[in-house]
Order: sequence, then structure tokens, then C-alpha cells
Amino acid sequence: MQKLVVIGAGMASGRALEHLFDTQPGEWDVTLFNAEPRGNYNRIMLSPVLSGEKSYAEIVTHDEDWYAAQGVHCRFGEKVVAIDRAAKTVTGENGTVAYDKLLIATGSNPFIIPLPGHQLPGVVAYRDLEDTNVMIEASAIPGAHAVVIGGGLLGLEAAAGLRLRGMEVTVLHIATHLMERQLDAAAGFLLQKDLERRGINCILQANTKQITGDGKVEAVELADGTVLPASLVVMAVGIRPNVQLAKEAGLAVGKAIHVDDQMVTSDADILAVGECVEHQGAIFGLVAPLYDQAKVVAATLRGEEATFVQKQLSTKLKVTGCDLFSAGDFAEGPNREDIVFRDPARGVYKRLVIEGEKLVGAVFYGDTADSNWFFGQIRDGADISANRDTLIFGPAFQGGAPVDPMAAVAALPPEAEICGCNGVCKGAIVDAIKGGAVDLGAVRATTKASASCGTCTGLVEQVLASTLGGAFERNAPQPMCKCTDLTHEDVRRLIKSQELKSMPAVWQAGAWKTPDGCHSCRPALNFYLLADWPLEYTDDLQSRFINERKHANIQKDGTFSVMPRMWGGITTPDELRAIADAADKFKVPTVKVTGGQRIDLLGVKGEDLPAIWADLNAAGMVSGHAYSKGLRTVKTCVGTDHCRFGTQDSTGLGIALEKALWGSWTPHKVKLAVSGCPRNCAEATCKDVGVICVDSGYQIGVAGAAGMDVKETERLADVKTEEEVLDYTMAFIQLYRENAKYLDRPYKWVAKVGLDWVKEQVLDAGIRAQLVERFQISQSVYQKDPWAEHVKERAEQYVPVADLTKFAAE
Repeated sequence: MQKLVVIGAGMASGRALEHLFDTQPGEWDVTLFNAEPRGNYNRIMLSPVLSGEKSYAEIVTHDEDWYAAQGVHCRFGEKVVAIDRAAKTVTGENGTVAYDKLLIATGSNPFIIPLPGHQLPGVVAYRDLEDTNVMIEASAIPGAHAVVIGGGLLGLEAAAGLRLRGMEVTVLHIATHLMERQLDAAAGFLLQKDLERRGINCILQANTKQITGDGKVEAVELADGTVLPASLVVMAVGIRPNVQLAKEAGLAVGKAIHVDDQMVTSDADILAVGECVEHQGAIFGLVAPLYDQAKVVAATLRGEEATFVQKQLSTKLKVTGCDLFSAGDFAEGPNREDIVFRDPARGVYKRLVIEGEKLVGAVFYGDTADSNWFFGQIRDGADISANRDTLIFGPAFQGGAPVDPMAAVAALPPEAEICGCNGVCKGAIVDAIKGGAVDLGAVRATTKASASCGTCTGLVEQVLASTLGGAFERNAPQPMCKCTDLTHEDVRRLIKSQELKSMPAVWQAGAWKTPDGCHSCRPALNFYLLADWPLEYTDDLQSRFINERKHANIQKDGTFSVMPRMWGGITTPDELRAIADAADKFKVPTVKVTGGQRIDLLGVKGEDLPAIWADLNAAGMVSGHAYSKGLRTVKTCVGTDHCRFGTQDSTGLGIALEKALWGSWTPHKVKLAVSGCPRNCAEATCKDVGVICVDSGYQIGVAGAAGMDVKETERLADVKTEEEVLDYTMAFIQLYRENAKYLDRPYKWVAKVGLDWVKEQVLDAGIRAQLVERFQISQSVYQKDPWAEHVKERAEQYVPVADLTKFAAE
């Protein structure tokens, strides 16, 4: 068995090992060194970890089980100190290993500007998980300020993530517009304005003089004398290939480690891959060429012929919340023309650069859906003369008239690139689908398409839909998550049939593949156990989404929404005074009347949540649970109290329903409405539960929708009394709680089980009484305001922003 030593457990070497093990399993004795105390993870996705949208566990590409299955000797957290080419050994901090072949994948080091004060605690780069964790910890400090030096992609991702965590953020950039290497001035301007709307201050043509502080970072001073407060300084000004080991070993090194077309260095037994290599004068920072290199490395190690060819690259980028794309050469020139599309209202900018009859460059901001098609036109040198008039509108409008986007995807040739990161073309995806990969997860596992940055996910799904047709929608139920082969429905049956009352019990009984579940299954399991065993199971706060753990809706700028409950849409002068006083006291920038007949205080700082709720609680108001998977609102009209058309007391019934149902946890949010007559002023016919008051009593409808889907309610029952409305509604909600898949709204659940089955349960007096009883038992445990008791103690437990990494915001 040949001995392979790999230095660096990054994305490039990880992909090379995948290719090697796929074709030659068991033929290599691999030792893997990594200076970080962990294996391979997707560094592209560190930004969502920073912003709290993902956890570290979600971006791991090779876990301990994978390395163990491949027999890799992992020496994580151990730096390599020397390579002895004559003896063919690698020496780490804990000993020496011999090799037959050596793969160097040392990546790059961040460049730190040697400013006065750059060594102060609180100055970090942004390259790895350790940097990310330092930034997360710094963001948890109330009133913390961050200064990000560098307005490129990495710096802006850092700024966006820190802002979402509630920090005051200023970006310093030395150029005249942001991301000048990827964007032209117009797109850079739009990006700057978008970031400033998100609360990120951008200073251009900024020359940093020094970083100051007494034992830690306290401020950043610019050359013009401006002083910016800073408890964290992020250096994101570029990277340099990490070539020190290669130099010391006597390998040929220029800007990086010289490699030939087979990724072999100046030593025939040493290969190199990734950001540390130089090929034909070029060095590489994007993942797509690194993955191409990885394929060649594996082929070379197998003794096969393979050649690394540099390709023209596009840059499809995603600064948190902003879509950007650039490809080709978009510089101005005497023989070039521009086609520009601007839609300021939507924040969309598109610029095409044409030379002769060919598209040579493109810059998009705000709408990048057709970027792969445009890149193909640039890469292939296509003649665009016949389509010049409609070119800016993308593939759906070629030929002079709009066509179905699905038809446009279907018309793409097999060689059209779908996933730029992994170099996956449409033909490879279609082949995988025909080979049995009939859902996104299977396509991703088979081809790697959409497995890196994820921006091509929608396009991959379109290829699935165009290839499978109607079968794409009729696929068999999918497993709950990657941890199990069981569906949500299987898990619910398992919990009930075996009386499982804890997550470990479910994991054991369900043969979970992971020891502690994941971000997808834990929230669902937490709800299922809570719904089925309210007296025995203890709610696991850490298995809830961010909003539910914070008891507030996080906004895109990192602030929060505070919405007190207004029973049935009714309020009082005292409540309004309390809301107004709170808005003044805490400098709330926006006070909005919602569609659910409540008042929303938008823009509240995270550190102010306990105090503002203390004031609102003192006025007798409780949380409106606008953040929860539970009852949101009961909308009402004024009914017989004031309206000459009213047939019943719709307001009183709405208040009674809300007071009975509030605080209940459900698979998804639930909204109700009560209209005092068939004129339906409260819009009851498009709610999860809607009640129409008529002369003879009440018409109860269920399973309506008025969001992305619009659907009228279906009649559940006609009843005569308010008490019956309450009983039927509680029974329906409990039936939904006990049987629906987590994150299915009632209308989706009813469509699956059928309204006839729902009626059989709810209209049966005995079953209905049992459902109501179980609902009320659950309410006795969980109907409580999260801010009403021990506000400060609870805030200390829940508010730290560092906790936000575990589960994504909705």
C-alpha cells in the first residue's frame, strides 16, 4: 500500500481525496495534517455561520466518520515543521511520517496591514472558524463597534454578518467603490447604498493611519484625523499563498508553489493543490479551479493522464442579502459598447459589454438568475448579432418574445454549466437524474452540484423539474433529514407507538445516523415531543429557531421587532400610552400597524428587549408571539356592537378565541379571523381557521391561505353557539398539532390527510372532547408569556448573541 501524506485539510485537498478514494479505495495509506484542530469544512459558508444563518456542523464536508471509513490517519491541530525530500518524510510537531507521495495544500494566509496597533487583541483576519468565533464573541458585547478594513467580498461578508448580530459596523475601503475587482462603479454604488440601508457605514478612499487602545482595540484612526470607536477590527484586505514549507524544502516557488499541468511540483513525488499553487503564472482564489485541480491531482496519483487547464471564470457572489455577478472583461474601450438595464425601484442593475458581435463582459446586481447563461455566451464567444436587441433580457426572451423559463432551462445544451463552483454541467445532472437521483439531495450527493455556495440550487431544481416533468412533484416522501431514513410521519408514529419522551430515545429507536441530531431534525423533534407529551417532556430552547429563542423577530439589520398582543385587535388608551412611551424611551425608529390588527415596534436593539418588555408587561401587555410557530393573531371586525350589518359579537368571540389559544405551539404559525357577517370584513375566508357569523350562528372554515399560496377556507362545520366555536377550533388545532408535519401550514396538512378525515375526528363528539382536553392540558403548561416573569434572569439566559450560531433564522 502506497503512503500518501497530505498537508492541509482544506476544500481542495478534501476534494482530491474524495476522487482518489472513489476510484482506488483501500490502496492508499493516508496521513492528513492540519494546523486547525479539525477536518475539512466549507469555508465559503463561514459567512452564514457568522451571521447566525447556519451552524458550524452544517458546513462540515468531511466528518470524523468519513475519515475513519477511509482509514485516514488524522493529525489535526498539528503543524508541519519540515519536509525532508531526500528522506521522503514529513515532520510534524508530534513526530515524523514517511511518504511515497506528498500533497501540499497549505492554502493561503490573510494579509495583515502592519499598521501601528495591528497586534492588539481584538484585531482579527477572517479566514477560518477561529476567526469567526472571535467575531461572534465580540458581537455579544452590548454596544460593541466593529471596523472592517477592506471592502472586497470577504470584508463585506464580515460586515453583514456582524451587523446581523447587532454590532455597529463601519467598512473602510481604499478604492473609489466597493468590490472594484468584481464590480463596475455603478454596481458598486448600488451595493454601497444597499449596505447603508442595512445599517453598515461605508467610508471610501479611506486611508487607515493606526489602531489604538490600551491593552485591547478601542479605536481606529484615519489619515484625515477621523477616529472611529472599535472593540473589534477585521482585516480583510487580501490573502497570500502559504509557501513557507515549500520554500524551506527547496521546491520551486514564485508567487506560489510552481506546478505543471499534472499539479506536480519541481519534485516528481510532491504535488500541490489549491491557493498555494502557481500554474503558468496564475494563482487561484475561487473554488471552481481548485476543484478542477483536485481532479487532476487524483488522476496523477492514480497514474492516469490528466491536464489542468485554466478556464475563463465567472464570479457569482452573495454578500448577505445582495446578489452580484461579474464575468469577462467589463473595462471600457474604444471598440466596445454597453447595454445597460436599470430598475432603481427593484435595485436591479445589468451591464453587458459588447465588442464586435460578441459579449465580452457582464456585471449584474440584484438579479443574477440568468448569470450562467450569460457566462456561457462569454465563454463560448457566441455571435450575439441576431439577439442583440433582446440580449439584456436573458434566455427567456431570445427570439423576440418571452418564453416559459422552464422551456429556457430545457433548451440549454448538455455542456451548459450549472454549478460554477464544482464545474457541473447540465448533462452531468441529467445523467445523474436518469441514474436515479430524483431529488435535490441525491443530485447534490451524486454530482456535487449546489453543494458549495448554493447559489445554483434553484437552477438545479429547474433541471430536475424539466427532466422529470410531473414526476418531480410526485416523488416519494423524503427523509426527515440526513440523520435518518425516516420521514416526518414515520417519526411521529414512532414517538406515539413506543411512547418515546426524549430526543435520545427517538435517536436510539429511530437508528439515528448522528449522535445528537442536526439543525433540521432537532426543532421538529422538540415540537413533536412537546405536542405529544406536554406533561412529561421539557421544552428544549436550544432546539428552537433563533426568533423563538430570542422571543422576538430578528430584522435584516440585526435589530428586533417587538409586538405586544392586542386581544382580537382591541386596545385601550392605557395600552396605547404604554406603547408610545416605550417607543420614545427606547428610540424605536418605526411604529407600524400590522395586518393582524396590532402595533409593531420595529428596530429595537437586542440589549433593550428585556427592558422594553418590562415596561410593556407592567402595562398589562403580553407577547404577541409574532415570532413563533403558534397562534399569531385573531383578526376581527366590530360585529353587532357597532356595525348595522353585524349578526353576532365577532369581536367578543375573537377575544375569547385568542385568550383560549394564545401561547400554543403548533407545527407552523396559525392565524384566525372572525367576521361579523358574510361581508367578511375580517377576511376570515383565507385564514387557517375562519369564522363567519350568520343569523343562525357561526360557519367555521379551515385550511385557508393568503401568503405565497392563496386559498379559500373549506367548511368544517356550522354551529350555533360561541362555546361550540371554541370547542371545534381547539379540537382542530389539537388534531393539527398531533398529526401534521413540522413546518406544514394547516392548508398543506389538510390537503394531505383530507378534509373528510378531519371532519370525522372533529365532528365526533367523543373524539372532539378528548382533543379539547389534551389541548387544554398542553395550554396549562405552555400558555405563559416568556417576558412576564424573571425578565432579567431569562434575558441573561436567552439573549447572548453567541448562541445564534446553532440554528438558522427562518
